[in-house]
Parts: sequence; C-alpha cells; structure tokens
Amino acid sequence: MSIQKCVFGKMPDGREVGLFTMTNHAGASVTMTNYGAIVTSIIVPDRTGVLADVALGFDTLDKYLASHGSMGDTIGRYGNRIANGRFTLDGTTYQLNLNNGKNHLHGGPEGLSKKLWDVTTVSDAHCDALVFHYVSPDGEEHYPGTLDVTVTYSWDDDCNLSIRYEATTDKATLCNMTNHTYFNLAGHETGSICDQKIRIEADVITPVDDGLIPLGTYMPVAGTPLDMDGTHTIGEGLGRIDDCPQMQPAGGYDHNFVLRKGEAVGLVATACDEKSGRKMLVISDQPAVQLYTACTTDLKGGKGGVHYGKFSGFCLETQHCPDDPNHPQFPGTTVLRPGEKYDTTTIYAFRTF
Repeated sequence: MSIQKCVFGKMPDGREVGLFTMTNHAGASVTMTNYGAIVTSIIVPDRTGVLADVALGFDTLDKYLASHGSMGDTIGRYGNRIANGRFTLDGTTYQLNLNNGKNHLHGGPEGLSKKLWDVTTVSDAHCDALVFHYVSPDGEEHYPGTLDVTVTYSWDDDCNLSIRYEATTDKATLCNMTNHTYFNLAGHETGSICDQKIRIEADVITPVDDGLIPLGTYMPVAGTPLDMDGTHTIGEGLGRIDDCPQMQPAGGYDHNFVLRKGEAVGLVATACDEKSGRKMLVISDQPAVQLYTACTTDLKGGKGGVHYGKFSGFCLETQHCPDDPNHPQFPGTTVLRPGEKYDTTTIYAFRTF
C-alpha cells in the first residue's frame, strides 16, 4: 500500500490544499482532497481486471470551490434536510441557515464540506488511511455547540473503502454525517446509470411532500418502483415515475429508505453493473440510507472534460432519517450531548462478479 500527496491548489485566502491518493497492491486507488474531505476518484477493476474511475468528480480545485452538486463531499453537521431549517432541543429553538429553498440541506451553505480539514496519513502493508480533523465552532451555521470531528477514510487490498465518523461536543447539538459520492459502476465518463441495478435492504421509505420533507410516516415500497429489490434496472424504475407520485417531486429517486436491520451493523445495499461486472456492497450501522439518482444534475467540465447530466450517477448516503429532530418517532436520534461520542462506520466494498 502507498499514499501519494500533491498540491491541489490554494484556498481563496491562500491556504494550500492537498490531494492524496491511496493505492493498493492491485493498483486500485482512492483519491481525496482535504478541502471538504472530498472523494475525487475511486479507481477499481472490472471482471477482467481493467481499471476505471467509478466516482464522478473534477480535475481542479476551482471546480470544487464552485457549486459542484456535493460530488464526493463529506457531509455535516447534518446530512439531508431539516424542514424550515428549524428544530427545538432542550426547550430552545434554533434557526439554521437555509440553502434549499426554505429548508436546510447538508449542513448549510457553508457546512463541513466547504471547510479545509487537517489531514494525517497512515500507511501499512495492507491498508492506508486518511484521517481528517475539523473543529466546528459553536454557532457555525447556527448549530449549538463546538463540534470536534474526525473522519477516517481507509482503503485496503480487498478494495474496501471504510469511512469512520467520530465527533464530540461541548453542548447538546445535532450530528448526522454521511458521504455524497456519485457512483457510476460502468465508469464516471459513461453517461447514464440507467442500466445498473440496486438492491436496498428496506421495506419502507419515509414519504415526502413537494419540498422533499418527510411527512412523518412510513410507506411500504412493495409493488412500486421504489421497491429496490435488485431485479429491475434503475432506468426501468425511472420509467414508472408517472405511476408513483412519491417520485414526481424529485423527478426520480431521492428517497430515504428505513433499513430492516435498524442500527445493527449489516448490509444496506448492493449495486451492480452487468456489463463490467463491477459490484458495490454498502455496509453500515446507520438505520437508513438515501438513494439519489442525480435527478437534476447538469454539470460541465467534469474529469477529462466530461459533462455530467441527468442520471449520470447514484448516491447511497447512509444516515439517520431526514428531519429527524422534528420527528421523534423515527428510529434512533441525531442528538449528541456532552460526554457522548458520535461514532459510526460505513463501508463501500467493491467487488466483481
């Protein structure tokens, strides 16, 4: 195993930004930058051993500093949406910054994915790691409490990308972190993910209103195109939008699936591309996962000059349910208190078949 570092550019205030590549013995690699702790590249083999980059992204720091659809971002303090950017905790109501219409999304306009993280490299014979650290001050994006965050991305010889999120606070706050990589198992430059298949280990979603805010109930997916049982392609499901009112506000898949396993460690989802033979398993201790299929993506100037359009990638964001602090009936809690530790792990395991 090895880690290579190069300069990726500079922040507007002149601080240097690095680019770090972890490469295993098979030549498969993961590349990240400490700006936003963003995954910029995941290069893995197909069934014949041919390597391809299966993560959408950009070649320059400037593209990430601009609006980039959260591609590859480490999301926090709170992944997904909070209705009206408002929640009440211990009798105090907090108003967060809004960046998704009237709602708060992915930690706000200047969330953790917009910060320059400290990074430490750790390398041994069979596994490399990038340890990112950031201290979010009390009041940042109007969240209470100073949040001390460490996120460790590990890459091993079996092509397992493991992400461990850890955080502590000095005041009761919210914490619900995730990763927002857009995957295309055929290769980032191949255009559409409509021929790929996804299986999600869930029987229900949390249905949403027209603003993609949960209604506070559960909806069975059986018999609908939201039943991600791995037997139909993503495109076949998208072709049934007219028959599924829940898919219409997003124009595709942008839904939170409540997992059968709850908060136990277990299989979350399996994605596969029949043509290349690439398969990705998602394993986590989180109780839910958001499937997003790049429903509104239209970004020019991707890696190698690629234009990333609609349905060019999919995200599988492990999480607690969106708007959780306003729906106490949802599983688990996103409240973090002094003396407690937020500690959760998700693994994206790349295989062939």
